[in-house]
Amino acid sequence: MITICIIEDIEEIQKGLKSIIEADFRFKQLGCFTTAESAIAELPLLTPDIVIADINLPGKSGIDCVQEIKRINAKIQFIMFTIYEDNDQVFEALKAGASGYILKNTAPDKIIESVIELYEGGSPMSPKIARKVLNTFSQTKTSVDELISKREKEVLELLSKGYLYKEIADKLNITLSTVKRHLNHIYQKLQVQNKTEAINKMLGR
Repeated sequence: MITICIIEDIEEIQKGLKSIIEADFRFKQLGCFTTAESAIAELPLLTPDIVIADINLPGKSGIDCVQEIKRINAKIQFIMFTIYEDNDQVFEALKAGASGYILKNTAPDKIIESVIELYEGGSPMSPKIARKVLNTFSQTKTSVDELISKREKEVLELLSKGYLYKEIADKLNITLSTVKRHLNHIYQKLQVQNKTEAINKMLGR
């Protein structure tokens, strides 16, 4: 039997979730909370398998609750249940330790599927949320380290320390033309126009 707790401050929504949980023989509902503070005090004692938690709560947020509980008992799994689907909320919740993220307009049978999926080791997400996560990752720029070679990085690091082209050539035991060729490659790979832009990109500015 999967043990579950609910954190939701809107009474109607809390009752709806509770009825969905109690109607399924595979679930056992251990407690309902309306604030993160009360949940933080009780969840370590109840040790549910899964917590269905709202994000926007009075006082501390559901994300705060995830962070604090995870420090106490990392085995308790959280699935966020919210109206929010913006990227910041999604990633803050996932960074805090939540393993799932579904929207409040999710159908009851899908909520049940999500809870079971989480219990079995999955990371359930509403289709809209999953799409946002994938889009964000696909838009993430490749790091400088992945784009430029070890030698090109050495050239760029020396340049960032104020060395002149001739000094860089002497220090790396290469020719001046080789230094310039490395720089041209760096500019092309990092899609920058000059050494200042290249250095800023390397430093993550």
